[in-house]
Amino acid sequence: QVQLVESGGGSVQPGGSLRLSCVVSGVTFENYAMGWYRQFPEKERELVASISMSAYPYYTDSVKGRFSISRDNDKNTVYLQMSSLKPEDTAVYYCAGTPKNTYQPRDYWGRGTQVTVSP
Repeated sequence: QVQLVESGGGSVQPGGSLRLSCVVSGVTFENYAMGWYRQFPEKERELVASISMSAYPYYTDSVKGRFSISRDNDKNTVYLQMSSLKPEDTAVYYCAGTPKNTYQPRDYWGRGTQVTVSP
C-alpha cells in the first residue's frame, strides 16, 4: 500500500520559513519522481516544485529563489524548504509521486498540510 504523509505545515509571518516533509512508504522511493503541489480555496491544484529520480529540481516561477526541493532516498522523504514566505503562499500543500521521471508527478498523493502566512 502506497502512503505519502506530509508534515511541517503551520502558521508563519511574512518573510518566515517552513520546511515541509513527505515520508513515502510502500514503494521503491528512488524510482519515483516526487513533487509538491498547492491548492488555494476554489482553485485547481498547482505544481510548486518537483524533483526527478536523479534529484534534478523543477520550480514554478512564483517560488524560484525562495523554495528548495530535495530528497533523501535513505529516509524515503522529500522536502520542501520554503523561505521568504508571502501571504499568497497560503494554501494546502500536497506531496505527490510517480514511478517515472516526470516534472509533474501525479500518480499518488498525500492528504495535504496547511500553510498559512499572515502578519
